[in-house]
Order: sequence, then C-alpha cells, then structure tokens
Amino acid sequence: MSVGDLIWIFFLLLFIWPMIRQRWIDVARLRLIRRIERSRGTRLITLIHRQESISLLGIPIARYIDIEDSEAVLRAIRLTDPQIPIDLIVHTPGGLVLAAEQIAHVLAQRPGPVTVFVPHYAMSGGTFIALSADEIVMDEGAALGPIDPQVGEFPAVSLLKVPVTKPLARVEDRTLILADLAEKAIAQVRELSLNLLAANGVLPEKAEAIAGALTSGRWTHDYPIHASHAREIGLPVKIGVPDEVYDLMHLYPQTTQRRPSVQYVPTPYDRRTIPPRSPREGETDRR
Repeated sequence: MSVGDLIWIFFLLLFIWPMIRQRWIDVARLRLIRRIERSRGTRLITLIHRQESISLLGIPIARYIDIEDSEAVLRAIRLTDPQIPIDLIVHTPGGLVLAAEQIAHVLAQRPGPVTVFVPHYAMSGGTFIALSADEIVMDEGAALGPIDPQVGEFPAVSLLKVPVTKPLARVEDRTLILADLAEKAIAQVRELSLNLLAANGVLPEKAEAIAGALTSGRWTHDYPIHASHAREIGLPVKIGVPDEVYDLMHLYPQTTQRRPSVQYVPTPYDRRTIPPRSPREGETDRR
C-alpha cells in the first residue's frame, strides 16, 4: 500500500466519521428515550434547541420553536393513546407564538397526565408550553421566563406606554399602529394563558395571578424565573430532574450539523404497548 493510498483512506475516514458519529448519537438517544419511557410508563418527547453552526464558517444560528417543531410534537401526540402519560423535555429560548400555542393547547386537552421537564431553561414559548402541564419538574438552577408578547423588536407593554407618556401629535403613525397591535397581543396571550390554566383545573383567582405575573411586563422578557420563584407565582413546580434526563441532554451536543430538535420513538403507542403506571403515593390520576 502506497503513501497515496493511505492519504486517500485518511481523507475517506475523515469524510465519513461525522456521519458515523451522528448515527451513533441518534441510536444512543433513541435507546435512552426508550429506557426512560419504560421506567416511567410514558411517551417521552424532546423539544431541545441548541445553537448550531453553518459548515466550517462557524456562523451561529439560534434555534427557536417553529411550525416544524409543532407539527412533529403534534404527530407524536397523535401516535399516543390519550390515556398514556406524556413527558416532554423542554430546552428552548422560545419561539413562534402560534407553534407554542398549538403544542400547549393539545397537551392541555389530553386526559392523560402531562409532565414537562426543564433541565436548564424554557423561556418565553417554552414557558407557555409548560403552563399546559400537570407538573413542571425543574432543576434547582433551571429557569422559566415571562410570556409577555413582543411586537417586532419591542416589548408590547413598553409600546403601550408611548402614546400615554408622549403627546399624540408627536407620535408617529407607525408607533400608534404598533401600540394597537401590542394591546391586542397582550390580551390574546393573557386569554390563552388563562385557558391553559383553566384546562388543568387551576382556580380562576389563582389563574389570574399567574397570567398577570407572566404577561404584564413586570420583568424584562429574558428575566429568569427560577424554580422557587415559579412556585411562589403559583405554578405546579417540583424540583429534582431525573439523572436520565441529564444523560439525554448530553446526547444533544453543539454540533456543526443540523438535526431535528423534536425526537421520539416513531411508532404508535396504545395500552398494549405501554400499560399506564399506577399513581404513586401523593399523585392524582387524571383518568
């Protein structure tokens, strides 16, 4: 074997190694997802966004909740018997309101229990999805975020203050239009939040307090609401993410290759596939 042959083999291995490694990671994820499902008697879905890079240029791309994500999550839910509990691991900076609302609405309407795991952070749209859960399981250092809407590049609440603090004659027409849109956006997000909380049996007074805290613009949009603070607001938060969830997060490294952010075992689930687990002491059964 000549030196030239060795060089060609080296470059061939250099070319195919990333594909082999990615395939190994995909298989490891599915095995771990299946193991968690068997131990908990649930369907596990991941909604995990990492910052990606393009090719060799190293240009960062921020991933967000989009329509493709909502379609994939809804597809996984449709493949699951309504009575089987669903676990959803959420790790996201937020995203499109429509996509987050679709996911949250379907989860809130399920008769089976829904648990959202937040190992690190679930901001904005991720928090909106968490409102649909019967239980939010967070790491002690994990964070949720406000769900006050943003209109363009501006917070909706801040836009509403412009016509009030400045003479209308000196306010541009575009700003007035944005303020009108901001008022509608705040009302819509607040109503959607109240509907999600009501679907989970939260009393109206408590739901008003939670929705008011999250949508009123009390904090900046990137303000971290840690687990203890989320409890004070009234959210059903439990501290203590299982080790298997962290192990699964390790299989979502920052890579240079684009990959699906939603993943699940792509087969239908019914009572014959995963028998519903019996409620543990202190838990309620939504059946």
